[in-house]
Amino acid sequence: MKKVYIETLGCQMNKSDSERISGILSQFGYDETTEEKEADLLIVNTCSIRQLSADKAYSLLGVWGKRKKDKPDIKIGICGCVAQQDKEKIRKRAPYVDLIFGTHNIYELPELIKKIENGEKICAITNKPVICNQNDFKIIRKDSVNAWIPIIEGCNNFCTYCVVPFTRGRERSRQPEEIIQEAKNIINEGFREITLLGQNVDSYGKDLNNPKITLANLLRDLNKLEGNFRIRFVTSYPSDITDDLINAVEECDKVCKYFHIPMQSGNSRILKEMNRHYTKQQYYETVEKIRKRFSNVAITSDFIAGFPGETEEEFQDTLNAMEELELDYSNTAAYSPRAFTKAGKMTDLFLSDEIKYERLNRLNEKNKEVCLKSNTKFIGKVLKVLVESKTLKDGKTILNSRADNNKIVHFESNKYDIGDFAEVKINLAQTWCLFGVAI
Repeated sequence: MKKVYIETLGCQMNKSDSERISGILSQFGYDETTEEKEADLLIVNTCSIRQLSADKAYSLLGVWGKRKKDKPDIKIGICGCVAQQDKEKIRKRAPYVDLIFGTHNIYELPELIKKIENGEKICAITNKPVICNQNDFKIIRKDSVNAWIPIIEGCNNFCTYCVVPFTRGRERSRQPEEIIQEAKNIINEGFREITLLGQNVDSYGKDLNNPKITLANLLRDLNKLEGNFRIRFVTSYPSDITDDLINAVEECDKVCKYFHIPMQSGNSRILKEMNRHYTKQQYYETVEKIRKRFSNVAITSDFIAGFPGETEEEFQDTLNAMEELELDYSNTAAYSPRAFTKAGKMTDLFLSDEIKYERLNRLNEKNKEVCLKSNTKFIGKVLKVLVESKTLKDGKTILNSRADNNKIVHFESNKYDIGDFAEVKINLAQTWCLFGVAI
């Protein structure tokens, strides 16, 4: 067996793609390794949401290029969003790369690998996805507990700061029977959690021209499958969270009471400039509706600090929103200009790095504050958790688990193991996690 090393940058969709890449390569004589120096094939699966991630990909290619000088037989590949949008730049900057393939070309890998093994340099970047039944290809899943299922890829929203529609394309939903079959396979393999993925997961089914194919109905169908497992879905778009979706989450005992709903800004003018299709008030109403239905629900979000033209007062609205909405956690980032996007051309409105990162620091401090406040509310409550890993500390076995509502919970026990469900009474809250005792 030859060995392949895959470095994955970015979101869960990229991680899922890497699992599929690893599975496909395993059918062509490649065994995945965690050691770069052992690899006959090196692949970086890239993310272009922020410049820092793109820079990391190019840095890695530079390191691998130097290694190729000493070992010319190794092959180097790059895929993902940076590859999709930067193919010419990669050719010029890293001419030693053997394989460039885009987000739409993963299932062409069998043919692409044959070509590079024959000495060809290949650039396979298309704007039209390769249509196939993904269940025809092997998947090597990294996690022993949670399995990801992409159900929709791409996005139609064209937020002015976001490159996803240009790198992942327009929304494309998988057929429900294909998803359900993959879920059955996952359950049979012993996984305890299924996470449904999509850049805009709530849009699932809209492009299939069948009013019965929705995320809500898919959740209901998956909930009927036999087995001891639970279901999550990410990422939700605020204005696409329907009453029927909320009803489905309430009806389905296997569906986690957890919503990840990026807000991005707490100011309606900035939201309009971002081309987000909701106002601050509409986002508040959605959160209120969800909280009224579920007692222990967790709602998490994303925020951008320093969007072009954002005033100090408008940024204060974001800080206030994070607190007023009592969010359980938020991903935060300073605005990063991206190629092809409308906001990336607003150069006369760009804020200095000093202002952006000062605001990001304040946003992170507020995030810590509201996270601790959220976690403190769970002291004395009992949460059902899934054990994901365990560690030894001072001779004691500490189980690291995740609650139904996505809270991280640590507890001591010799009774449970990885993959077990347990009920834990919370007795201590810290900023990023909870501690408790199994009951």
